[in-house]
Amino acid sequence: MKKEDVARRIVEVGIVPVVRASSAEMALAAARAICAGGIPIIEVTMTVPGAIEAIRELKKTMGAGVLIGAGTVLDAESAAQCLEAGAEFLVSPGFDRETVEFAKREGKLIMAGALTPTEVITAWKAGSGFVKIFPCGNVGGASYIKALKAALPQIPMVPTGGVNANTAADFLRAGASALGIGGELVSTAALKAGNFAAITEAARNYVTIVQAARCVAQEAE
Repeated sequence: MKKEDVARRIVEVGIVPVVRASSAEMALAAARAICAGGIPIIEVTMTVPGAIEAIRELKKTMGAGVLIGAGTVLDAESAAQCLEAGAEFLVSPGFDRETVEFAKREGKLIMAGALTPTEVITAWKAGSGFVKIFPCGNVGGASYIKALKAALPQIPMVPTGGVNANTAADFLRAGASALGIGGELVSTAALKAGNFAAITEAARNYVTIVQAARCVAQEAE
């Protein structure tokens, strides 16, 4: 899949669910629950034991309609393993130039992490398709995205950290291209309890929030 198509799909959906779990099996179950709730994008973090095999299995079983990515990718070697397993995009909590340049050579989308304006500009100029603003909730949340976008409107940003059902619409109104959502969508409690229906319901709720926020924005234009 071309990285332009991946980027377009991420913007269309508006949500990048971040799956962190104690096992590959749990991650797979969480991913299926998310998709059942109407979000056809999954980011499996490399902190999941057996993450590579989880990505491979999701790629094999979820079908072409579901976009599978790898998160917490810290180096080019890990990035290569993720792409070989079938990941269509890469996400990192920070900026590693070698990893970004590797993704560029492979023609794959990478979402490098940054926080300050200098870091955001550096990641974007290096070739990051989106810039992941992390940890966004700790530095002002939606108001911080609004301030960054005022100075850097051309850079597509995906805030992660501090995004929840109460703040999601604010982040979109502030100019976020999409939202990275982890524990507020794939809750640790739900995973431990095997309550995957709760994850599906949370996914549906976020889809509704994103659609409503975008409708309001279109009407205001």
